[in-house]
Amino acid sequence: MRTAIRFLRYRVGGWQPLADALGVKADSLGKVLRGGRDVTARLAYGVARLTDASIDDLLAGQLLSPRTCPHCGRPPDDFVDEETVVTDRAPARERTVLDGGKQ
Repeated sequence: MRTAIRFLRYRVGGWQPLADALGVKADSLGKVLRGGRDVTARLAYGVARLTDASIDDLLAGQLLSPRTCPHCGRPPDDFVDEETVVTDRAPARERTVLDGGKQ
């Protein structure tokens, strides 16, 4: 739930616009995110309404990609859903050891 709130903050552009859309105070959102206040049913349903998701999906954590940052809520839109493959490596070069000698 907290990651979804952070995601929404990122999408709407700030804490105050999100608080206004959810009908709560921005301070209350901060307390929820810091763990000082529990998520209320009203807040959970508001988040579900804004994300167009079912409350069950939201509570199960299925709303967002598992790659969404749990700290800032930023979605992984800079990556595509494919594996990174290294096809070419630079040739190994001589390494300098800390004492100045060659390895």
